[in-house]
Amino acid sequence: MGLDSCHLCPRACGADRTKAAGFCHASDSLEVASVCLHRGEEPPLNPIVNIFFAHCNLQCIYCQNHQISTAERAKWEPISVDTLADQIAENIKKSNSLTIKQSGNPLVGFVTAAHYAHHIPEIVHAIRHKGFNPTFVYNSSGYESVNTLRSLEGLIDIYLPDYKYADSQLAAAYSHAPDYPEVAYDAIREMIRQVGSGLKVDESGTAYRGLIVRHLVLPGHTENSVQVLDRLADLTSPLPPFSLHLSLMAQYYPPRTDLPSPLDRKLTHDEYSTVVDHAQDLGLIAGWIQELDASDNYRPNFENADSPFQNL
Repeated sequence: MGLDSCHLCPRACGADRTKAAGFCHASDSLEVASVCLHRGEEPPLNPIVNIFFAHCNLQCIYCQNHQISTAERAKWEPISVDTLADQIAENIKKSNSLTIKQSGNPLVGFVTAAHYAHHIPEIVHAIRHKGFNPTFVYNSSGYESVNTLRSLEGLIDIYLPDYKYADSQLAAAYSHAPDYPEVAYDAIREMIRQVGSGLKVDESGTAYRGLIVRHLVLPGHTENSVQVLDRLADLTSPLPPFSLHLSLMAQYYPPRTDLPSPLDRKLTHDEYSTVVDHAQDLGLIAGWIQELDASDNYRPNFENADSPFQNL
């Protein structure tokens, strides 16, 4: 996939990234904001060595990772695949020394990597060349090109996509992507084709293959969340009941002071209960439901050189 006319993501903006950044603000250089051992994912994915790629193809106005996803801070220093593989290997060793699990491979996560997906095959091969064979997790906004996902088939063991919007007007207003509902639906369907809709775990409780779909409930927009859940139920209706693992998230908090209403506040109990009840009514009972106070506990800070996360 050439970067002289980039079509890695659904925007297909055609930017010549060898000369200027595209919509995502990424150039043709590989830029990574953080490589760290992380304990803040869903239980079967902990601990995981996460690679947080700089920039993002959505640019959500409420992004909780805005320190690395937007153009607000200076560009990150380019990194080579070999150097990145060395950093990942060191963190895998740390993960192996800290975990008490007696079986299963270590986990390595690619976080918001759509605009660097062309590097993933060489990253995977570089890690394996160093003698490691981890379970690879693709942690995604859901705004993915099906063609790009197909290029990753056989490399990714677990897909971890968001499904943010069923409302195209919200997707346009908040993430500049009115086509998000259909694009994410098709992307998740492709992920299911590759790894299935369920989640396989070993005897230690560590996931090694499958899919988890996340949905962050936004304040004031419970109808959007209800529609997202309806789409997920429709997406998996031909499959065995309760096979989809849903991660319903309440951790929204206003990351900036200039956000429009209702994004300038947290979720209410009634809003979240409405969405949780609907998920249960649809039979989407496999997975996890965050506590409402999660917004106080999951606040990444990429200015912290030791770890970008609180309360891990």
